[in-house]
Amino acid sequence: MDPIILFYRFSFFAVLLISSNIFAEAGNVGVNYGRRGDNLPSPASVISLLRSKNVDKIRLFSPDSDVLNALRGSGIGVLLCVPNPEVERMANDPDFAGDWIYKNVLVYNDVQFRYISVGNEMGASDMILPAMRNVNNALRAAGRMISVSTTIKTDLVVDAVPPSKGRFSDSARNIMTPIVQFIVENRSPLLVNIYPYFAYNLDPQNIQLDYALFTANRVVVTDDGNGLQYRNLFDAITDAIYAAIEKVGGGGVDIVIAESGWPSSENGNIATIPNASTYVNSLISHVSGSSGTPKKPGKSMETYIFALFNENLKDGDRTEQHFGLYFPDMTEVYPVTFG
Repeated sequence: MDPIILFYRFSFFAVLLISSNIFAEAGNVGVNYGRRGDNLPSPASVISLLRSKNVDKIRLFSPDSDVLNALRGSGIGVLLCVPNPEVERMANDPDFAGDWIYKNVLVYNDVQFRYISVGNEMGASDMILPAMRNVNNALRAAGRMISVSTTIKTDLVVDAVPPSKGRFSDSARNIMTPIVQFIVENRSPLLVNIYPYFAYNLDPQNIQLDYALFTANRVVVTDDGNGLQYRNLFDAITDAIYAAIEKVGGGGVDIVIAESGWPSSENGNIATIPNASTYVNSLISHVSGSSGTPKKPGKSMETYIFALFNENLKDGDRTEQHFGLYFPDMTEVYPVTFG
């Protein structure tokens, strides 16, 4: 082989190895940075705040040129979402996917993109996989090795108690099986939004608060399918999703927690600052350590806290405006230690 070609091949793989090590050594917890507020600080101020708190990963719900420009050279890894309204066109038009990647990724060559999520909680949509393929093809054509995935909600998984019985619902199985196959082939993770808060809020009679908040000092659930024991609801939900993924051929697939959090107001004595603080700080400690889950022990889990700010223009239940770690003036809703 030509020595010059050999040198460049070695250099290319060395860069890949160094990049992989940078990601592996980075902190394990990031934040969701939404902008649905009319009183939020500038993106440049936000990126400075994140760096001061040693937060080196963020999730963006859509491309935003102001935010992406603020991220240039920051070293902060980005999970970027394709907004749901754009997924159908992206599925049907490879040129649109290529143009989207050029405008929102390639132009920002000094931003560290970790993942592209095609859609967020779109349910059992048959548009997701072809859009994922078109995005992946556009990235590969440009020489960018960025993982492509999608973000699912836990309601795609049924029979989740005990966790070992977890499976994709009949309506979701036909959609998720080829998505999982794509993820396996491309060595991407599956992105999942996991909220013990919502599970507890829907069924407080049968779910103990301490089990949802990571504060139970006892085994609460023993899985009669495999004998695994659970002391917190987060692990139980996560392992039910792992079980569902395995049942459609994804035994080696990793999960990245794209969202998890707890609101601090607007739901009586459930959504309180003490509960939110307990959940979020316990979650960060849990996923940053080496305990893993009972089904997947011994590994940390990349997790993005929802959310960075209280956003006063969010729709839906009023608690949606109170998931933030910070008020818009960048003072803490409650103290959080990222490590």
